[in-house]
Amino acid sequence: MHGYTSIGRVGAAPAWLPRLRHALTEDLFVLHFQPIVSLADGAVSCHEALLRLADEPDGSLVRPSCFLPFAERSGLIREIDRMVLAKTLELLGTRCVCDPGGAPTAVAVNLSALSVIDPSLLAHLECELECHRVDPALLMLEVTETVAITDMPAARAFCAGALALGCSVALDDFGSGYGSFQYLRHLPFSHLKIDGEFIRGLPSSHTDQLVVQALAGLVRGMGRETIAEFVADEHTIEILRAFGVDYAQGFQVGRPRPIPALAC
Repeated sequence: MHGYTSIGRVGAAPAWLPRLRHALTEDLFVLHFQPIVSLADGAVSCHEALLRLADEPDGSLVRPSCFLPFAERSGLIREIDRMVLAKTLELLGTRCVCDPGGAPTAVAVNLSALSVIDPSLLAHLECELECHRVDPALLMLEVTETVAITDMPAARAFCAGALALGCSVALDDFGSGYGSFQYLRHLPFSHLKIDGEFIRGLPSSHTDQLVVQALAGLVRGMGRETIAEFVADEHTIEILRAFGVDYAQGFQVGRPRPIPALAC
């Protein structure tokens, strides 16, 4: 999930590129982690890594909606994605991302379209997994419909290669674009994240209920699993559980936290 309300000051577009390059050089990016919880038993099965920029004079953090558009337009997003992968795998290698009982959990990392269609990324990922001695099953890679629109063959090859390595692949924000079902048909995946637009009003919207129930049944029939985003109340959890959705993510089940709060 990349869509967040902005915090911190947002500079003019020309100021962002040197600021982002400086942040990469000086290691000013930090990760927060939001749990993804099984609706079957309430256990934390995964955490999503969420990027923040820690370069404000007052100590506040800048969320990705402020700077990722500039990073994507400039191409710098490829370096940022690799930095996030490196930080995540280092933490996984040292068993620092855990459930409340202290058991290591998987981590989901968002990848931009430019990264996914980069032919060198799979080899880089395999090398990083080996370097940090991380079980690939502990890494989930999230890709969005933008990837398929950019280059479907390259996106398909990346998703298939990541699954072959033993990682999970989640189709993120499903339902937010016009070609979602084409995307579902052609991209290999293990998990589907139902876009929050269908979840926020779920208790009061019959249409959203029909969509979510149909998606859960379709994905289950394909032998994959579903994750509902932006889950904000217990009533929504009850509906999702009744519809057979597998996992929930949102403030109702856990807010993003910095890594010290998760350390084993």
